[in-house]
Amino acid sequence: MSWTDWWVWVVGGLLLGIFEILMPAFVFLGFAIGAVLTGLILWSGLPPAAWMGDDLFRHFLIFGVLSLIAWLGLRAVVGLRKGQVRIIHHDINDN
Repeated sequence: MSWTDWWVWVVGGLLLGIFEILMPAFVFLGFAIGAVLTGLILWSGLPPAAWMGDDLFRHFLIFGVLSLIAWLGLRAVVGLRKGQVRIIHHDINDN
């Protein structure tokens, strides 16, 4: 078992996705997508897989770039719209 194995990245992404469900923060989902995509790149043998080789830094670089792109995409699709204001109708301290 090594970080160069594709299934390690996919399992890590699934664990991050489960963590996002348990602790909804809208941050871990981008990391989960990035990890799964990194694993799929390693599995499919696309050109970035050959470039990554056995270098841990390059694996994390691809993971970070894919996670950032995924997070920005999710933010554009699911995030607050321009001009939309979040209105809170009650205080959590009110009984």
